[in-house]
Amino acid sequence: MKTAVFASANSARGQFLQIQDVPRPRPESGQVLLRVVACGVCRTDLHIVEGDLPPIQSRLIPGHQIVGEIVEGATAELPLGSRVGVSWMGGVDGDCWYCHHAMENLCDKPTFTGYTVNGGYAEYALARADFTFPLPPGLDDVHVAPLLCAGIIGFRSLRVAGVQHGERVGLFGFGSSASLAITILQSWNCEIYVATRGESHRSLASSLGATWVGKEDEMPPVPLDRAITFAPSGKVVVSALSSLRKGGVVAINAIHLDHMPAFDYDKLLWGERQIRSVANMTRQDARDFLKIAHELNIRPQVTVFSLEDANKALLAVKEETEHGSSVIVP
Repeated sequence: MKTAVFASANSARGQFLQIQDVPRPRPESGQVLLRVVACGVCRTDLHIVEGDLPPIQSRLIPGHQIVGEIVEGATAELPLGSRVGVSWMGGVDGDCWYCHHAMENLCDKPTFTGYTVNGGYAEYALARADFTFPLPPGLDDVHVAPLLCAGIIGFRSLRVAGVQHGERVGLFGFGSSASLAITILQSWNCEIYVATRGESHRSLASSLGATWVGKEDEMPPVPLDRAITFAPSGKVVVSALSSLRKGGVVAINAIHLDHMPAFDYDKLLWGERQIRSVANMTRQDARDFLKIAHELNIRPQVTVFSLEDANKALLAVKEETEHGSSVIVP
C-alpha cells in the first residue's frame, strides 16, 4: 500500500514525509483494518514532524483524523463496509486510576494514533475496534475528517473552560479547531470574541459570525467569562488571561506550548481566575460531539490534498495559507 512516512532522522523542512510502498498491515485481535478514504491534517502532526513532540518511533505514518471503511476484523457491531472515524486517542490501558475514574484522556499508558502507532496518511490503517466511532450518514467523508480531532478537542475545550449558555467567550487563535467550535457557541447563544494574527483567519471568523474580531495583540472590548487559546504560544495565554473577568477561566487547547512569559499575579490571576490545560479527549467527548455536529450540520471549510502532496498539506497548516482545514484523500 502507498503511505507517507516520517523518518525522524531524515526529515528536512518542507520535506518531512517520504511516499513509500509498504506491506498492508494485518489486524490482530480487537483491531479492525480500514481502507482510508480521508485523513485530516492536524497541527499536532506538524509538532511531530518538526520535533516539538519527541519521536517515539524511528519510522512513522502520521495522521489521526481518519475516515475509513472496515475491510477486515469486522464484528456484529462493526460489520464489513462500516464507515467509521478514528481520532488521536487510539487506546487506553483500562487499568490505571484515571481509566477507573472516568478520565481515560489522562490514561497512564495511552495509545496515540499517528504518534505511538501508525496513522492515516496511507491507503490502509489499523485501529482498535473499541476506539472507532460510527459516523452519521449526513457527514460526508472529506468534511467529517477535521471533526475527528480539531472538532472533538475544540468541544472538550469548551467543556474544560466551563462555558455556559449566553456567556462571553474568547477564541485566541482561529485555526481549524476554533472555526468548528464557533458553531457550537452560536447554538448556545454565546457572544464570541476572536483575536488572531492571520488576516485570512480574521476574515473567516467574521464570515462565520463572530461578535468581534481583532488582531493577535488587540484586547476584546469587554471582559470575557471564558477564553480558549488555540495558538501554541504562552504569550497568547497571557493575553487571554488579561481579557477575563474575575472568576473567569482560560482553557489551553494545545498539546505543545512554547515558554510561558512572566505575568503579574495581582493583576491577571488573582480574583479566582483559572488557567486549565486540555489533554486529549475521551470516547464520550467524541460521541457527544459527533451527535452535535450532525444536529447542527457542521461542515468545515476544507482544502483537499492527495497523499503524494502530504508535505504540502503540512506546510499549509504551518504557514496558515488555507481557509479552514486540510484533508488528505489517498
